[in-house]
Amino acid sequence: MNREIRTDLAIELRENVADRRNMPGVKVKTVVNEDRSIKTTTITVLDEIGEKNLGKAKGQYITIECSKLKEYEESIHEPLRAELEGRLRELMGHARNILVVGLGNRQVTPDSIGPLVIDNLYVTRHLDTPGKPDLVMSAICPGVMAQTGIETVDIVRGICDEIDVEIVVAIDALAARSSKRLGCTIQLTDTGISPGSGVGNNRKTLSSDNLGRRVIAVGVPTVISVPSIIDDSLDEVADAFNETYGRRIMREFTEKQRYQIACNLLDEDMADMFVTPKNIDELVRRISFTISEAINAIAM
Repeated sequence: MNREIRTDLAIELRENVADRRNMPGVKVKTVVNEDRSIKTTTITVLDEIGEKNLGKAKGQYITIECSKLKEYEESIHEPLRAELEGRLRELMGHARNILVVGLGNRQVTPDSIGPLVIDNLYVTRHLDTPGKPDLVMSAICPGVMAQTGIETVDIVRGICDEIDVEIVVAIDALAARSSKRLGCTIQLTDTGISPGSGVGNNRKTLSSDNLGRRVIAVGVPTVISVPSIIDDSLDEVADAFNETYGRRIMREFTEKQRYQIACNLLDEDMADMFVTPKNIDELVRRISFTISEAINAIAM
């Protein structure tokens, strides 16, 4: 079986490249807010060369990191919401009819980000009042294929065609390579998303090619594979032995070699396991509310 250390985050793919400063076809910009509590990294894949170097489709990948989300720091909600709102506005442009899709399974806590965001949205399509906002917003939780027997992209395409949606905003849970990013990182991209890809359960992609309109994906890493934990630990061990050259040595290994090393340290049954923080219920509740408030601010 062809396996590798799993991550849905473009920023982590870039971190794994030995010469990250010299990556043709890829442009990177990082901004940190005034009190250094929020770091935003924008990775732009410019062409086919960039696609090959990074392993991601052409487009923008915006990663917002905020470690204070793990500290239950209430004061971080507003600046994080504002940052997310601003980035979403940039990607959405002047769209006036959007559909927010909450991907995932509400009954599985790490996979419930999408449905929880939908629960707190202020949808406006059904309103018929003088004060109706300029932005028409609809929302749907299509469930997962095991529940419906229907590909998510087919459900969303049907809705888009019926109500003439301009942009689809898809919310989903992701997988990370580093446990430090679980529950405190948000990735935005204009390239679409494949439901279930983080845990290797790939479905048809929600993309402009498949839906006939632009797709903005908003993802939060909530799970990490066991081999990824081992791989992350190997980097730390290498650094402990030689801070200058340890990680450089680890980068000499290919993805497949690193995966094999990690798997050799595990029981066979654990190689396909994913784990999540013990406080994941609180983490998804907090970050899903922040995402929904950022979208609501655009719609109002």
